[in-house]
Amino acid sequence: MSPDKSSIAVITDSTCNIPPELVKQHNIYVVLQHLIWGTEDLLDQKDIDNAGFYQRLPRDPVHPKTSQPPAREFTAMIEQAKTDGATQALILTVSQPLSGTYSSAKQSTDLVDIPVEAYDSRSAGMGLGWQVLAAARARDAGSDVNGMIEAAKKVREHLQMLLVVDTLEYLHKGGRIGGAQKLIGTALNLKPRLRVNPESGLVEAVERTRTRSKAVEGMYQAFFEKMDTSKPMHIAVHDAAAPKDAEALADRIRDQYHPTELFVTPLTPVLGTHVGPGTLAITGYYDD
Repeated sequence: MSPDKSSIAVITDSTCNIPPELVKQHNIYVVLQHLIWGTEDLLDQKDIDNAGFYQRLPRDPVHPKTSQPPAREFTAMIEQAKTDGATQALILTVSQPLSGTYSSAKQSTDLVDIPVEAYDSRSAGMGLGWQVLAAARARDAGSDVNGMIEAAKKVREHLQMLLVVDTLEYLHKGGRIGGAQKLIGTALNLKPRLRVNPESGLVEAVERTRTRSKAVEGMYQAFFEKMDTSKPMHIAVHDAAAPKDAEALADRIRDQYHPTELFVTPLTPVLGTHVGPGTLAITGYYDD
């Protein structure tokens, strides 16, 4: 009997940034990340929404911190999936070098009585989200867990995530600056272009420019230089409190390249904590 949408649960964390309608369509379980703001412990996208977060972030003298869900919260989600009919599960998480989420997910696999695999996406945002969707779509087409993992890995082979931030201040405060550390100093006033390396799972510096427009143009050109534009492409545009810029970027991509899938999805508060308002990103891959 082939696996169906209920027999293998697909579980991820809220940094995946998958649009809600696709989460529902593919029956994906999402464990919420934690945002620690002073004495408040806020669940990502539940206790604080994007609008409230991005209004508060630049004004509050206290900078929020992020915290991965503990293993018990993954365990609770697995148990919920089991109640819903799952007999096994696959958990796909944000990059291990950027978060302790994978470790929590891995711990949870030993705390339940159904088989569970944990998978490190080595990415974030829709860099994770595209891999989650690939796994869910593979399951829906009849794949077992191994086939689902292979589908996610195939996405990662062609995955690109480039971003432009208004300042490195937020990555610096959050301790997620990784390979972009060398830009700290005078570069805090520049407009850096960064990437999430799908091999290392780290944030890396690519280029720095004096203006935002040049940084965004450089990101656009660099992204499509890495894509095989003759193949079907799956692309997401992320923004942090810059919806008009994101829509304009998506319109340009749609008009020029006609990708198979394209949508705009705002960065969640947990991701926004580390990149700050004004961030734009393009995340996507092409099919073999």
